[in-house]
This record gives sequence, structure tokens and C-alpha cells, in this order.
Amino acid sequence: MSKAFRLGVVINPFAGIGGAMALKGSDGEAIRQQALAAGATKLANDKMARALTKLTAFNNLSVLTASGEMGEHCCAALGLEHQVIYTSQSAETTPEDTENAVRELVNQGVDLILFAGGDGTARNVCSIVADRVPVLGIPAGVKIHSGVYAVTPSAAGDVVAKMLTGELVSVRQAEVRDIDESAFRQGKVRAQHYGEMQVPDELTYVQSVKMGGREDESMVINEIAEYVSEIIADDDEHLYVMGSGSTVAEVMARLGLTNTLLGVDVVKKGEVIAADVTAPQLLELVSQSPARLVITAIGGQGHVFGRGNQQLSPDVLRAIGRDNIWIAATKQKLQQLDGRPLRSDTGDEELDSELAGIIAVITGYDDRVYYPLQ
Repeated sequence: MSKAFRLGVVINPFAGIGGAMALKGSDGEAIRQQALAAGATKLANDKMARALTKLTAFNNLSVLTASGEMGEHCCAALGLEHQVIYTSQSAETTPEDTENAVRELVNQGVDLILFAGGDGTARNVCSIVADRVPVLGIPAGVKIHSGVYAVTPSAAGDVVAKMLTGELVSVRQAEVRDIDESAFRQGKVRAQHYGEMQVPDELTYVQSVKMGGREDESMVINEIAEYVSEIIADDDEHLYVMGSGSTVAEVMARLGLTNTLLGVDVVKKGEVIAADVTAPQLLELVSQSPARLVITAIGGQGHVFGRGNQQLSPDVLRAIGRDNIWIAATKQKLQQLDGRPLRSDTGDEELDSELAGIIAVITGYDDRVYYPLQ
């Protein structure tokens, strides 16, 4: 049975409330009260609803959200099944409520956090998430200087729908920026950088590897190899467990290292420290040092584990950790799966369930897409 896509939903119900009242923002309790007293209307829930409406027909969706106006009411109004994982204790929600809700969503292992707000909300989300979980913002605030927002609420819903149907969705690193509202009200724009988050977006191709409207496979593999090999060459801290397959072999060639094409090698500080290792040998190595795994999909069914790489035992994979698994594949190869997920068949059903979900796949030089792993 396929694992449901776990979507986290968070709304800042006061986002944008000061805009129509010409208050140049909505940050702070005093501005909120001034806007409400002037007759301002809360619009953030309506904007989230425009995105979520695109998702109501999917039966492979599990929604986790916060209480009341922070998401619960919106989901209920649309008839979306949902689970409330955080309850605000305040009569009016606060930035701390946003942070607490997002923290709980991260702990719950959601595949994506969809949030409605402005730049202040983006700052709250970034302070908890950083790059641990992909996010997508629905523009609802007065100030939208951050790059984490979709162009419209409906566009946000379309991107999530693509993820639910297994279509390729690009990954981009987007800045979180916010301005000083007090200075803004005096006519001064001071945008400050507060961090970056991973954001899904419409599928893009790197122009240099496109020919006739599609990728040139060999050029893309070369770009993947160049990108991964540069990271490995500059990293003295991690062991790199190099899986089997031609894409990984090209990475090893870029490093000037001998590769076991149908085996698993271990690299550290630019040298092969163990070649064609067994599962017990590999477990001993990764138990003693932080490690990353570089692997590609094997065969036409998209198997990442369980086909030709049994050295990557459940114990080894748990020791490495999901966040340290780097899957490399061309977009063309993923598209040939025709919407079918990448497969994990480790022989340990509990581990397969832990590994399942949306995962970033390296598809070019500093280029990634989100794709389901099951």
C-alpha cells in the first residue's frame, strides 16, 4: 500500500490585515488591533482555501494542521480530512504559535509545509525549518519580499498537486527576507536576509543540457558527476559510501578513483579507503564516522534499494540516516518511470516505511527535483 503524502498546513490568520488599512504591514499586537478597529478583514484563510481546493480530490493525502484559524477551520470547510497536531492556547494567535506548530509538523515528519502569511510568517517558519523540510508559501501578507512564495494561492495548489501525482517538481533554494516595518512607514525600505529554505517549483531544465526540448542524457550525467564530486573533494568530515551504477561510476571517475561498478566502495578525503565492501565491513565503517550515501535508481522499476546493492543492509542504512542519502538520476530517467515512485525494498518493512516519502533527487549541477520514494 502506498504511503500517503503528509502535508503540513499552517495559516497566520492575521497576515495582511494591515494592508487594506494602509498600515504598511501587520507585525505586532498594536497594528493588529488598529487594523481590526478600522474594520480590516482577515483574508489568509480564504487564500489557503484557494490552494487546498486543488487537492480535495486526492485520496493519497494526509493533512496535519493547527487548531482553529491556523488551519483546522479551513480544512473542515473544504471537507478535507485532517489531524490537529498543535493547539494554540492564545485567544489571538502569535508568532510563537506559528513556530510551535511548524516545529510539531517537522517532528511529525511531513513531506511539505504549506503556509499562508507574509514575510514575517516566513521568518517564523525559517527559524524552525531551515532546510530540513521543503516549504511553500501562499502569499497573504502585506510584505512579500521573500522568494519562498508561490505567485498565487492557486499556483501553490497546482505545485502540490503535481507532487501528489508523481510529476517531477524542481527544488530551489529560496531566500527569506523581511523589511523593518517602522522604517517602511517612514518611506525607507530595508530588506534583511534571514535565511534560506527549500521550495518546490514548476519543473525546470538547465539550459546547457537541453537539446531539442529534452535532456541530453550523457551531458546531464556529467553535470551530476561534476557537482557531487566537487562536494566530496571539499569534504574531509564524511565518509562517502558509493553505490553501484553508471552514474556513481562517473562520479568516481571525476574524482580520479577506481570504482567497483557492481559493488560498493567507501571514500574519505579523496581516497578509496575500502573497496567492494561487504555489509558487515560497511556497518563497522559507518558506525565510526558520519557518512553519506551516493546512489542511483537501478533498473526500469526505479529500485533504489534491494536490487544489486544488498551490501546496503537495513542496519547500514539506519546508521547513515535518511537525510544523508543522496539519490542521483537524470530527469529523463525519472520521467521514464511514468509517475511510478522510486522503490525501496530493503527486506525490512519498517525501514522501508521510514524511508518512504518525498525525497530530493540530484538531477544536474546544483539541480534537484522532489520525487516520491516508496
